[in-house]
Amino acid sequence: MLNKVNHYIVDLFRRFQSDEDGLALTEYLILLGLLTAAVITAVLAFGGQLGTLWNGWATWINSLTGAPPPIT
Repeated sequence: MLNKVNHYIVDLFRRFQSDEDGLALTEYLILLGLLTAAVITAVLAFGGQLGTLWNGWATWINSLTGAPPPIT
């Protein structure tokens, strides 16, 4: 019984070592995490200015007259 479990675990590690899909998935997850962190950092850094800009655009869209107001 112990020999079968040992053989199964060794076989499982061999399959993980030769599996290329898991590595690609890990790389994509790391890239996704970095992009998410960059977006969160940008929103935190420019959040107040973005709020002003969105409000200006909303006012412009509601009025539909001319260009949007500049950011002050």
